[in-house]
Amino acid sequence: MRYMSGMLTVIMECRDQESELAQTLSVLVSAAVEGLVSDVVVLDHGSRDGSSSVADAAGCRFYGHWDIKDILRGARGEWLLLVEPGARLQAGWIDEVMEYIALNKQPARFAPARNYRRPFFRRIGRAVPPLEYGMLLPKRQAIALAKSGDGPGNAGARPEGVEARQRDDPGLGGGGRQVAAICRRVSGARRAAA
Repeated sequence: MRYMSGMLTVIMECRDQESELAQTLSVLVSAAVEGLVSDVVVLDHGSRDGSSSVADAAGCRFYGHWDIKDILRGARGEWLLLVEPGARLQAGWIDEVMEYIALNKQPARFAPARNYRRPFFRRIGRAVPPLEYGMLLPKRQAIALAKSGDGPGNAGARPEGVEARQRDDPGLGGGGRQVAAICRRVSGARRAAA
């Protein structure tokens, strides 16, 4: 089934997550072939591994210096899929997302697969990071929620102490700072199966 071209832009933040990035990008290929995914944007936080090479080989737009509002305005799709590198979208996710977009105008958080269970040490004493399962939201809402100046090197745009805490948080993989902030600002997001 072919979809209206350019409906969805995928945005990921990373830092030294070459293998996780490759894993998630491989899942997105079928959605690009089907016409659902128009572009993929990778926002980097100073990776020293091959993340940029992986993104380039996959045809992604890779940014080392950026402002989140500029990135959102430049997204080709009218909907955004915000995920962490390493996300494993399940079979059938393309149809689920298309159905959701056709019937809804509100953002949605993805639900984990029924047989998924977070690793033991990630379940103890920690909330689920905002992008662990992914989020789908309209581009114009994301732009309205984003704050100018959010990007690498703009420490003044974050509350004091947030950067250090997130860098040490293995659930965020060193990335997910500005995109996760948008997810936290969304209230009342529905669950979408994926």
